[in-house]
Amino acid sequence: MLDLLFAIPAMAGAAAALLAARATYRFGRTAPAAAPALPASILKPLHGAEPGLDENLLATLGQAHAAPFEVLFAVPDAADGAGPVAEAAMAGRPAISARLVRDSRLHGPNRKVSQLVNLEEVARHPVLVVADADMRVPPHWLTAVTAPLADPSVGLVTCLYQGEPADPGFWSRLGALGIDWQFLPNACLGEQMGRADGCYGATMALRAETLERIGGFRALAGLLADDHALGAAVRRLGLRVVVAPVLPLHVQSEPSLRVLLAHELRWARTLRLLDPRGYLGMGLTYPLVPGLLAALLAPRGLLALAVALAARLSLALTVDRVLGRPWRMGRLALLPLRDLLSFAIWGLGLARGAVTWQGQRYRMDREGRMAEARVGD
Repeated sequence: MLDLLFAIPAMAGAAAALLAARATYRFGRTAPAAAPALPASILKPLHGAEPGLDENLLATLGQAHAAPFEVLFAVPDAADGAGPVAEAAMAGRPAISARLVRDSRLHGPNRKVSQLVNLEEVARHPVLVVADADMRVPPHWLTAVTAPLADPSVGLVTCLYQGEPADPGFWSRLGALGIDWQFLPNACLGEQMGRADGCYGATMALRAETLERIGGFRALAGLLADDHALGAAVRRLGLRVVVAPVLPLHVQSEPSLRVLLAHELRWARTLRLLDPRGYLGMGLTYPLVPGLLAALLAPRGLLALAVALAARLSLALTVDRVLGRPWRMGRLALLPLRDLLSFAIWGLGLARGAVTWQGQRYRMDREGRMAEARVGD
């Protein structure tokens, strides 16, 4: 009977995988808004010459947007390696209004938000769009994420994203698969069920007057999960947060298992802090683990393992179809390893501990405020 304790969550997780596959398929069939085009300032804080950064910045500058827009890059100082990359990208798109802002002022421990505070001061347009440095956006992205703001009831627009390895390395590929086969379908399911309350920091678009009403980016400078806090603040104003059906590439460079674990453990512990009960429920999204345990305990547990594997393969194939990725056996063969790694990170995320971000280690309190971790934390 012990095998049933694992077979039941395996079957439940298989059902969740199929529901997530359907939600992702429906999301992929939704057309993004093509109008109206609103004047916008794209705020892009940078930190270091990350792999693929040049292509990411050129994609941001290469927007097919019918209204005026500007791109504002930010680096903390002249020594930051992202500065020359930004200058080269701007030289490659001389017709685009763009500017590199070097400003070392810190307004709190969240260095990314500190750069946004500095960029907010010089932005010229009534719509502000925050875009992470590791996002590679399609040409219609800016219109898709700003057009919904023409509706006064919409306060913020965000979007999901897909994974893209910055290099052919094994760990970068594995990291991108975690986004494609775990984050994306689960987020699609949560949004479809109306339970996600998502605000995904990779892209956040809002009117400048809305940002002013919540205290500007300065109000978020002490928080790690600044995106979640921004979405919550906009909702408290009685405005809606909507997810635009456009999927930029989240370009990932994971040179080692240690780096990959540090990145994903930071995300996991942040999610646990924001939604402890929801984080516990995420354990059901890894049905291969209880399926494998059921199969090891009794022969009949093989059925649970087979169902879990079939459901996860179905989800992976559906997601790849939505993303337009070709069918590759080598890619699908990584699914069991990816799920086992994700489950291990989920388990580690249950414990409190420090997180590493931009080379610094931080601890978070229950409100998400950041403090530098001491030696031994």
